[in-house]
This record gives sequence, structure tokens and C-alpha cells, in this order.
Amino acid sequence: MDSQDLLNIAFGVASSVLGWFAREMWSAVKELKTDLAKLREELPRSYVMKEDYRRDIYEIKEMLNKIFDRLDNKVDK
Repeated sequence: MDSQDLLNIAFGVASSVLGWFAREMWSAVKELKTDLAKLREELPRSYVMKEDYRRDIYEIKEMLNKIFDRLDNKVDK
């Protein structure tokens, strides 16, 4: 075996290892994407989104303000 054969074998082994590593990384990224999509789908079922919470609290505060205004008007009469 001459040096060219050894370099070809080394390059082939290195390319194989690099290809295997790239394939593993690609499959891991695809799996993470599907997990993230599933999480985005399931998360609103368990927790309230911030904007929905703010809107609901605003409505409750408005109702309470109306009640307090009516109570204040009744006390004045």
C-alpha cells in the first residue's frame, strides 16, 4: 500500500463519519421541530396566553368600575 491508498482510506473513513454525524444532526433537528410544533399546539390548552389574560382582566375591571360607580350613585341619593 502506498501513501495515496492510505490517504484515500482515511478520507473515506472521515467522510463516512462526517456523513453519519450530519445525518444524526439532521434527524435530531427534525425531531425537535416536531416536538416544538406539538408543544405549540398543546401549550394553549394548559395555560392561558398573556393577551387573553390581559383582555379578560380588563373586562373584569371594567365591570367592577361600573358596579362601584353605581354604588357611589346610590350612596349619594
